[in-house]
Amino acid sequence: MTTADGSPRTPMLDRISQPSDLRNLSIPQLTQLADELRADTIHNVSRTGGHLGAGLGVVELTVALHHVFETPADRLIWDVGHQCYPHKILTGRRDRMSTIRQKDGLSGFTLRSESEFDPFGAGHSSTSISAGLGMAVARDLAGKDNNVIAVIGDGAMSAGMAYEAMNNAGALRSRLIVILNDNDMSIAPPVGAMSAYLSRLLSSKSYLSLRQVAKQIAHYLPKSLEDVARRAEEYTRGMVSGGGTLFEELGMYYVGPIDGHSIEQLVPVLRNVRDSEAAGPFLIHVVTKKGRGYPPAEASADKFHGVTKFDIVSGAQIKTVAKAPSYTSVFAKGLIAEAAADDKIVAINAAMPNGTGLDKFAEKFPTRCFDVGIAEQHAVTFAAGLATEGFKPFVAIYSTFLQRAYDQVVHDVAVQNLPVRFGLDRAGYVGADGATHAGSFDLPYLLCLPNFVVMAAADEAELMHMVATAAAHDTGPIAVRYPRGEGVGVALPDRGTPLEIGKGRIVREGGKVAILSLGTRLADALKAADDLAARGLPATVADARFAKPLDTALIEHLASTHDVLVTVEEGAAGGFGAAVLHHLAWSGLLDKGLKVRTLCMPDIFFEHAKPEDQIAAAHLDAAGIAATVLNALGQDSRGLAQASSRA
Repeated sequence: MTTADGSPRTPMLDRISQPSDLRNLSIPQLTQLADELRADTIHNVSRTGGHLGAGLGVVELTVALHHVFETPADRLIWDVGHQCYPHKILTGRRDRMSTIRQKDGLSGFTLRSESEFDPFGAGHSSTSISAGLGMAVARDLAGKDNNVIAVIGDGAMSAGMAYEAMNNAGALRSRLIVILNDNDMSIAPPVGAMSAYLSRLLSSKSYLSLRQVAKQIAHYLPKSLEDVARRAEEYTRGMVSGGGTLFEELGMYYVGPIDGHSIEQLVPVLRNVRDSEAAGPFLIHVVTKKGRGYPPAEASADKFHGVTKFDIVSGAQIKTVAKAPSYTSVFAKGLIAEAAADDKIVAINAAMPNGTGLDKFAEKFPTRCFDVGIAEQHAVTFAAGLATEGFKPFVAIYSTFLQRAYDQVVHDVAVQNLPVRFGLDRAGYVGADGATHAGSFDLPYLLCLPNFVVMAAADEAELMHMVATAAAHDTGPIAVRYPRGEGVGVALPDRGTPLEIGKGRIVREGGKVAILSLGTRLADALKAADDLAARGLPATVADARFAKPLDTALIEHLASTHDVLVTVEEGAAGGFGAAVLHHLAWSGLLDKGLKVRTLCMPDIFFEHAKPEDQIAAAHLDAAGIAATVLNALGQDSRGLAQASSRA
């Protein structure tokens, strides 16, 4: 049933303004609430776009958690945060769901500054257990007794950090509740009535008390008998509880698997664990289905992970017609072309085959493409191992996620000068995913490393050439950065042509002003030059192509023949512009009156907005570039943009 405006009728959900409103509801009422919450989530995301499948998979779990636990006093942590939309609806943010992932609206992830019900911010995966353990130990040190619950998905559980945290939790013995949301890995036997009964039994106070007594008695037995008793208890639990042995060995008390879509099963188990006096961490294993309750999402979980606006009846997503291919697809096209000519080329991604375009590569070369899971550190060192044996590995990874493997980039690749190739997708601002996903820092953290070559593509044809350059470069590590979204519409070659390492190009000749751009800011640099020419200031525009090694001859030419030099990059301070300034200082050209301005990302974390809004706010658009030039010359920049504070 729907209302006049097409939204679902939600009489039970309409009564919920805070989680405390759930506490006295019956199981049938909670089940009705879950049905309404699912319908409301689908309705909201159909209008805004965002993450859908993961949230639909945890609707019942979200309801049960807020019913059983006293949030926000009890800390509830959602790993990654893709699944947090139902949580947001139940925690006082329902009336703002139409703003999600939009400028000045709700974040698509949990965010500490947004709500007291978000005790830990998310965006990258596999952090929840570590954060939860920190909160649990802090609680113990402070003499408090609140619960800490970390919900982590099976994909996030593939990362080493999750196991490091569980190992530490088992050793520290602080009370922590970890909920494994298993919607894909199938480590559990079929979920049914017997499994539900055993889970309630194993989490019950009587069983836990009996287990503690048995352990205490066994402690006084001779060592050989104590070992026999322990193995017998583990064997018995393994027979009834399925896949918990690994977690038990890490020191977690395992309960499950249970049906994550059954309020009737979830609530008693959560209550038992909540009320248990047993020391140490628990792991509750729930089995769910992504996209649960919405057939189009159930049938195509990957496509409904992140969606644009869509038609609820058909599930058809409303997408704008692309004017040009995406940079991601162009990277894949270039890499496929190189791999067709060189059977030593292999490709690696960390659980992002679609996001990096390597799904297309895998279709062509299935034995030469490796998805290592959410394990960026392993991905980099795995590539280093391949490189030692003469293969040519390309690690396709989002800029923000490569941060997680920086030690491996330094010690396993750069120090050994191994020819690992990095395709840095989503470099620069990413829009609706906000600060956690912005590719802000790759230039500063790569340019400081000896042996590295770092390129940035100005357009999609340049990206093809840079992929070819990386394939041909065998003397050390090399990276090419490129943004999210569409290219500018230039013609593409069938295969790229390798560029001369460390050489840029002059795109337009001008007068006393020079703009040196790195990457896709070139298009706006050219627009800025048009604006300046209209004011009688024709500008030279150059494309650096390489952030390392610098084209020092080009930089010195621009510096010695112009009065103003402006560098432009879509990256954090300390990157390309800083490297140019460093060279100019040592060359003595700054002593001759040259005015230099370095445009880069400001020293703040930009939250979600459209990429063009983020770029404009950073003064990296055409108006901001032109205004910076005019300010450097002491001229009026009104009519372009407010002058950058760095100009």
